[in-house]
Amino acid sequence: MERKIFTQLDPLSGPYLNNYLTHAGFRRSQNVIYRPACEACRECKSLRIIASEFEPSKSLRRTMARNSDLTRYVAEPLATSEQFDLLQRYLQSRHAGGGMSDMDFYRYEMMVEQCASETEIVEYRDADYKLIAAVLIDVLEDGLSMVYSYFDPEARGRSLGNYMILDHLDRCQMEKLPHLYLGYWVDGSPKMSYKARFQPCEILGPHGWRSLRDDI
Repeated sequence: MERKIFTQLDPLSGPYLNNYLTHAGFRRSQNVIYRPACEACRECKSLRIIASEFEPSKSLRRTMARNSDLTRYVAEPLATSEQFDLLQRYLQSRHAGGGMSDMDFYRYEMMVEQCASETEIVEYRDADYKLIAAVLIDVLEDGLSMVYSYFDPEARGRSLGNYMILDHLDRCQMEKLPHLYLGYWVDGSPKMSYKARFQPCEILGPHGWRSLRDDI
């Protein structure tokens, strides 16, 4: 049975608490920040990429080249109907029947706008200014945290999920931010295996952050 510990973020201390608890292995969802606390399992481990040392592999460089026509737009966290339409198509294609599949615009607006943290929404548009991908980002003292990303399910050949990670690693390097936080990683989980492609990266264990290569 899954168990979590969580606390509420308030507007006054939210950004500080989000920084502190993300470093301690927590993850934010709207104004709640949580961490798995299962009695008999410790498999969910926070993962962060050491952005300052990252160099893309040949396959990841090809992903960057395939998306060289896209432009990144960093904006204040304001929900739009265009974003919501894209999110709905993404959820119906990739996560039908999941916990977010019945999300309405009001709940999406809460997800984007009601957050007591330093947050941005980053859009990716093609040459025709069509919205093709977006990601909700928390800005931390030592890096960026990718809270939730979604993209056009018809653009399968672009590898947009990987591309958004690559683009934010580039942004971290440009802004001299040492880490990019990607949420949780579970050894052996097919859905999370892509995170290990971005080396060097670290996972958080009982003795602090350590290289993922030491555990796989």
